[in-house]
Amino acid sequence: MTKYDINELYDHTQEPFHLKHLLTDLGERTVYDAAAQCNRCGYCETVCPTYMLTGRETISARGRNQFLRLLIEGKTRDIDSARESFSTCLLCGACSSVCYAKVPTPDLVLEGRRSRDGYGRGFAARLGVDLLLNRRGVFELALKAGYLLKRLGLAALAGKLGFYDFLGLPALGAAQDALKHAPLKFLRKILLKDPALKPEGKKEAAWAYFAPCGPNYVFTEVGAATVALLKRFLGPGVFTDNFCCGLLAYNYGRVTEAREFAKKNILRFEELKKALGGFTVVGDCSSCVAFMKSYEQLFTEDEEWRPRAKAFAEAVKDILEALPTDKIKGRGPADGETVTYHDSCRACHGQGIRSEPRETLKKIAGKAFVELPESDWCCGGAGAYAFTQTALSERIADRKIRNIASTQAGTVLAGATSCLLQLNAGLKKKYPSARAVHYSVYMDNLTR
Repeated sequence: MTKYDINELYDHTQEPFHLKHLLTDLGERTVYDAAAQCNRCGYCETVCPTYMLTGRETISARGRNQFLRLLIEGKTRDIDSARESFSTCLLCGACSSVCYAKVPTPDLVLEGRRSRDGYGRGFAARLGVDLLLNRRGVFELALKAGYLLKRLGLAALAGKLGFYDFLGLPALGAAQDALKHAPLKFLRKILLKDPALKPEGKKEAAWAYFAPCGPNYVFTEVGAATVALLKRFLGPGVFTDNFCCGLLAYNYGRVTEAREFAKKNILRFEELKKALGGFTVVGDCSSCVAFMKSYEQLFTEDEEWRPRAKAFAEAVKDILEALPTDKIKGRGPADGETVTYHDSCRACHGQGIRSEPRETLKKIAGKAFVELPESDWCCGGAGAYAFTQTALSERIADRKIRNIASTQAGTVLAGATSCLLQLNAGLKKKYPSARAVHYSVYMDNLTR
C-alpha cells in the first residue's frame, strides 16, 4: 500500500466507479503502483498502433501510463490532453504483451476514463446497462424493433436525415450502418429449445456454453457452430442460459453493474456445478472470454465473492483453445481457397492464445493456410472504437487489410465479434474478394 492508495484521480464520491486494486503479473497492486511499474523504456511504443501511426507520445502506451500517474499525484490538471490520451486507446493489450513488467495499461486507461466527469453516467449508457442487467426481455424487444427498422431501411434513412446527430448519438448511426446481420430470432431462444443442452436429467457434462452478446444478438450462426463443435468433439454439454458477461459495463464506466453481471453468471455457474460436477465454461467471443477470466479483479475488496469469482474464471475457456487438436479431422477447403488467421487482441494479448488455433487450422487446411503478417496488429474494431474514433480506426484497419491482401487469402478467420464487424467492413471497401469468418463457423463447416 502507498500514500496514493487514495489519490487525486477522483474523490470519494466516485469510488463506486473505480477499482482500488489490479491483479498484475507481478501480483496485486494499487492502481498507482501498477502505473508506477512503467519505467518508460519505450518497448511498448514499437507495438502500440496509435503511436506507430501518429508518432505522438501522448497517445502511446507509455504516455498514457504517465498521464495517469501524474493525475493520481495531482501534478497535472491538463484534462483535455488526458481525455484524448485515454479515449484513443484501443485497449488491445499489445503493450502489456511486450512489457517486461507487464504493466496492465488497458486497465489503467479505463481507470483514467472513469475519472472523467459523466463518463458512463449518461442516459444511453445507464439505460442500456440497466435493461441488459434487469430487464432483458425489454432490451431484446427494443433490439428486435431496431433490427426490424434496419431491415425496412428506416434506420439508414434516419442516418441520412441526421436523426442520430440530432440526438447527440452519431456513433449509433455508424454502428447501424456497419451492422449487416439483423437477426429477429436470438441465439438464447434457439438454444433453450434444444433438449440436448438442458441440464435437467443430466448428472454430468463436459462443457457449458456461454453465449456472449455478439453471438447471441448479432452472429447467431457463430454460437450454433460453437455448440455443434462442442457436441462433436467434447461430448454432452449444456447451455448456461447466461447474462451478459459485463464487459460492456466495465469498459464504459459502470463498474458496479459489471460486478452485478459477474455475480449473476457466477451464481448460474455454481448452480450448474452443484448439479453436474466440474465442467468447462466455453465462450466464442475472445473479448468476453478474456474479461470473464479476469472476474477475480472485480472483487479484490470482497472476501465472499473473490474466491467464487476466481473459481469461475479458472473454469473458462475460449473456443479457440477448447477444441482437442488430436481428435479433429477435416476435409480441408474444397476449392483450395487460401485461409489466414487474425489474432483477436483479447485472444493473443488478453489470454495468450496463439498456437492452439494455428495447430488446428494447419491440420485442417494444410497448405491452404498461410500466416498473416502482423497478425496480432489490432484491426481497429475494439468494441465501439470504430464508431467513436473513426479516423484512427480506419487508418489502423487499412494496415490490417493491406496485410490480408498480401496473403491473397479468400477467408480471414477471427474469434471476436468486433473483429468480424471491422474486418468485413474494411474488406468490403479495400479487398472485396475476401471475407472475415468466425473460427467456429469455419471449423464446423470443415469437420462435419
